Amino acid sequence: MSGLSLADLLGHLHERVRGRLDEARQALAHPVAKGDASEKVWTDLFNTFLPMRYRAARAHVIDSKGQSSLQIDVAVYDRQYTPLIFELQGELVIPAESIYGVFEAKQEINAANIKAAHEKAASVRRLHQTSAPISSMGKELPGRPPFQPLAGILALGSAWKPPLGDALMEHLAAADADHHLDLGCVAGHGYFTLDGGKHTCVDHDKATTGFLFELIARLQALGTVPAIDVRAYAAWLK
Repeated sequence: MSGLSLADLLGHLHERVRGRLDEARQALAHPVAKGDASEKVWTDLFNTFLPMRYRAARAHVIDSKGQSSLQIDVAVYDRQYTPLIFELQGELVIPAESIYGVFEAKQEINAANIKAAHEKAASVRRLHQTSAPISSMGKELPGRPPFQPLAGILALGSAWKPPLGDALMEHLAAADADHHLDLGCVAGHGYFTLDGGKHTCVDHDKATTGFLFELIARLQALGTVPAIDVRAYAAWLK
């Protein structure tokens, strides 16, 4: 196909996401409506461009011990190997073993929203995960060790000047192993990542596309979720 430009395609993706976020901010007066619209933009992005093994939705996360997380704005979860996904009054309830990542989605990144993202990350990471043995080529293999889900924050703008400056770095750094954020996107300005215990910000005019590629790379690195020990959940039937 002559004249096809990858740069143009990636730029168009970013502008489409940023435009939808900006439209939600401009057109919707109620804060809850704005929040719901922001969540939908990011959820649609993930469900459109992540590989089909991943799905994204607003959800609560539960474990086999009966514990649950805070409400997660955008949970990225496994749909290929997950047998236990419940729905309660329109909200998904997903087992902890199936979670790849959890994200707070807001119109603006600020201190309060980063703190909320930290708390929601910890509420998922502290849940118990089972790992059942699997059969392969006639042999039973031990279950893979559970991994720590990714966590992050998604927004259109920033409350700080500069948007991705020292104030953001200070708030991101104020988190322990359960609360930390691995990556995030501020669609109007750039994105950040955590590598080797240190956050790095990337100013980018195609922030959402750069963030999406980074997310896919990190999901690939996680591999496949562990097999759920279904009997551990079935014990609640007694």
